[in-house]
Amino acid sequence: MDPAAAPEEDTLVAPAAGKGPRRAGKGNWSGSLIVASLIGAFGSSFLYGYNLSVVNAPSVYIKKFYNETWERRYGFSVDESTLTLLWSITVSIFAIGGLVGAIIVTPIVKFFGRKCTLLLNNVFAVTAALLMSLSLLAGSFEMLILGRIIMGVDAGISLSALPMYLSEISPKEIRGSLGQVTAIFICVGVFTGQVLGLPEIFGTESRWPYLFGVIIVPSLVQVVILPFLPESPRYLLLEKHNTTKAEKAFQTFLGKDDVSHEVEEVLAESRVQRNTKLVSVLQLLKTRSVRWQVITVVVTMGCYQLCGLNAIWYYTNNIFNEAGINPETIPYVTLSTGAVETLAAVFSGLVIERLGRRPLLIGGFGLMIVFFAILTVSLTLQKNVHWLPYLSIFCILAIIASFCIGPGGIPFVLTGEFFQQSQRPAAFMIAGTVNWLSNFAVGLLFPFIQSGLQTYCFLVFAAICFAGATYLFFVLPETKNKTLNEISQAFAKRNKVSLEMQEVNHYSGERKSSAEQESNFTSSVDNGETKKGIV
Repeated sequence: MDPAAAPEEDTLVAPAAGKGPRRAGKGNWSGSLIVASLIGAFGSSFLYGYNLSVVNAPSVYIKKFYNETWERRYGFSVDESTLTLLWSITVSIFAIGGLVGAIIVTPIVKFFGRKCTLLLNNVFAVTAALLMSLSLLAGSFEMLILGRIIMGVDAGISLSALPMYLSEISPKEIRGSLGQVTAIFICVGVFTGQVLGLPEIFGTESRWPYLFGVIIVPSLVQVVILPFLPESPRYLLLEKHNTTKAEKAFQTFLGKDDVSHEVEEVLAESRVQRNTKLVSVLQLLKTRSVRWQVITVVVTMGCYQLCGLNAIWYYTNNIFNEAGINPETIPYVTLSTGAVETLAAVFSGLVIERLGRRPLLIGGFGLMIVFFAILTVSLTLQKNVHWLPYLSIFCILAIIASFCIGPGGIPFVLTGEFFQQSQRPAAFMIAGTVNWLSNFAVGLLFPFIQSGLQTYCFLVFAAICFAGATYLFFVLPETKNKTLNEISQAFAKRNKVSLEMQEVNHYSGERKSSAEQESNFTSSVDNGETKKGIV
């Protein structure tokens, strides 16, 4: 099938006479595109990463605050089991809030748009920050717990709305790199939480509430800057049918005045979907033409949380202690994990458009399997061999790096690439639900797995990584530089559908003549300038 004859998701440049369609050039990084991605991620995925790590450093002081509050209210100290329960709720309820956010994001992004959803989401972040930072002053640990669940709602919404926004504003030549910004800022957020939690900064008994007050800063930065950047041009055209604003958005993000080819292409998709309402989750699950795309998203998102990285954080301090590192310096050594995580994510963003999604994702899981196996042997024998704890430290850093070069960010990129405009919100809702349910399951089940298997618990995660890598090796096509139509073609045989039965060919049937196409397009553009379609 001629790719120019189908409603594609990404940009093709109109061919010269007698030549086929050519790919757009590589100079796609405009200043507005960079600012939109950085500011969008700073007020969204950064806060998700930050809230994953921020509770670790002040945990001793927060538990003491819980005990003192309980004793002041009831006249006796809280027992150890109740204190452990309260702390477990404080940590894990973040995932419950994330699940709520993932469920409610679909109607929000449809009604308000991608950019406005990110902006409105800051209401949750600021509210949560105020509750958590003022909990010590108010003498109410319930405020801290409530703030954590509200912060989870913020994270659930942002981890769907941000990748959706980035995938819709980026040219396909840099779609993977721009999509990796989500993962990079998660890692930067984790690292920032570790740094600010040091005793010299906010990791003290009197200053720990400031760790939560800092959350307001990224939110305010996003609220101040993001309104000056455009909404997703695809949202404006395909859901709001506003050609004028979409053209201006394309011009801003692409950094050029002539965006006729980009607008024409999205309008082609718009003509196909004009009478297609936003697809619900149930409708998406029933759609045969995207069945394996949905399964692949579920597998990658499930493995994203179940691959064992949370177990690594559990063992880090113990391994550092076994290596003979002074307990007082362990928080500083732990910063190396955050630094490695960030550098690996940046590396992935730099090479993803050269190497592709498949090698990084499958290779990342493969490396994790190898280092999990070595770590299991090392932890089992480290009391007998004095140098093995250092090998364990290396394995921890290697597992973190392996995760971040592929499994840590690419699942968000794939979810944005697999589906057409009307299906994308439902797809991100499914991905978000799997993500947060898996997150909660790990937090709930890992203590029991660790208690029963001890150091052998890492073999469970190695098996999960192996299962994920095997599935992706046989099912996942390469999506680098491919349009929606080309990705659908790659899945068509596995989905047991003929492309002739899909909307792609419905559009081809509508294109009976180039004159009719040009007339339809010209009537859609309200700036009075006639622009040729792709032929």
